[in-house]
Amino acid sequence: MILNKRPQFCFDKDRRTFIGGSDARIIMGEDAGALLRLWQEKRGELEPPDRSGDLVVQLGNCTEDLNRIWYERSSGHTIQDVQRRVRHPIHKWMGATLDGRVEQTGTVFEAKFMLPWNFSQEAAAEKHMAQLQHNMWVVAARSAVLSIITGGGQWVEIKIHADPLYQHLLLMAEKKFWRCVHSGQPPVLFNIETPRPRLDAVKIVDMSTSNQWAELAVTYLRTRDAHGEHEMAKADLKKLMPEEAKEAIGHGIKAKRSKSGAISFEAQVAEEPHASVK
Repeated sequence: MILNKRPQFCFDKDRRTFIGGSDARIIMGEDAGALLRLWQEKRGELEPPDRSGDLVVQLGNCTEDLNRIWYERSSGHTIQDVQRRVRHPIHKWMGATLDGRVEQTGTVFEAKFMLPWNFSQEAAAEKHMAQLQHNMWVVAARSAVLSIITGGGQWVEIKIHADPLYQHLLLMAEKKFWRCVHSGQPPVLFNIETPRPRLDAVKIVDMSTSNQWAELAVTYLRTRDAHGEHEMAKADLKKLMPEEAKEAIGHGIKAKRSKSGAISFEAQVAEEPHASVK
């Protein structure tokens, strides 16, 4: 028997009255069929799909408490407002069912279960960006945290900041979709590019198998000392150039002073002596 922890008190029927975070992901996505189905669900023409037999969805439900506990243990923070249902104070058709909020900071907390195959933080953040930005907008939060447990026994924390430009585009797209729900006109894809998430660099990567890295590393090590001497020579030459000089020439180089006072150098090619004309 597959368990679904979330209470179902007229939940599906109530979802027709607002756009939630999971809806935002479809609205901002690239699946025209999913967008049309969502429109039909909001209009009451189709029932929402039955997820009770979707193992990945049920794993997400069943691991949500563990996810929250693991985040609290790892971060030292406390999650409140678990499964709180909220509406935007102005746009009443915008709502969110929160996995929680970080008590100390007000950060939106979102718990996810993801499969380990081809998992990356960048792909995870991009996949859930619309949902996170939507939920942040609804509760006026400035940041969100994506807490992920993978099927490979890995826990990952991804911090996402509110993106005002993307949230503006998200609001416009959701307004158009909601107008379609009321007018009966089928929606079309909005084709809004998902912003690249700003992720903390935390990985240590072994590049010893890259041939290109090896070639460039050899060049870097071979030229490092020469580059340092080159920069030191430039600095000392600039000090030697008289302040009243516009150009200074000698020993194969020419120094030029620009109108702003910057000094640049160029190599002079020695001219071959001209043959005498008889």
